[in-house]
Amino acid sequence: MNLRTIPRLFVNGYLKAARVPVDLIARRARGEAGELAVDRVDATARAVAGTALGDDALRQDAAQRRAAADERERALRLHGEAQQKRAEADERLSRKTEHAEQERERAAEQAEQRRKRAQEKRDERKEQAAKAERNRKQAARRDKQEAEEKAESRARRERLEALDTKAEALQEKDEALTAEDEAQRLGDAAGRVKAARKSD
Repeated sequence: MNLRTIPRLFVNGYLKAARVPVDLIARRARGEAGELAVDRVDATARAVAGTALGDDALRQDAAQRRAAADERERALRLHGEAQQKRAEADERLSRKTEHAEQERERAAEQAEQRRKRAQEKRDERKEQAAKAERNRKQAARRDKQEAEEKAESRARRERLEALDTKAEALQEKDEALTAEDEAQRLGDAAGRVKAARKSD
């Protein structure tokens, strides 16, 4: 151990002892950024002590600690940027997911509306077909009834005509019988007259 080593050991021990409460306070107050600030103060103190004591090892240690602090700061910055990008990506994903869900709901609603309209059209066509069938059956019944009424009317007319013809035939027969009776009577009367002439 030489004379340069003693002050370096003293500075290292002092800074380590001083860092313990400062690290606790900085970690609680500002987290990693607080620790980083303490590391920079530590590196600066070592650089000042190294310059004052003319100790190259302390100055080199200070430079290494400063470089490590810079790297930690860069890592913290990159970590923060990564978190920011992740948060932005999560936000974009959330918006896209929400938009996709809205589109899905809209498509489902439109599909349901189309299904209802198609069902309504099917029901309407079915009702129209049923109505047309009812009208057709009603027209068929009406036509059948009209045909039956016409047939019945024609049959009545034919029966009436037949009865008229029969009545006329009976009347002619009656007239013929009456004429025959009259002829018979006249013949009988003529026979009596003739017989009476002969007896005179």
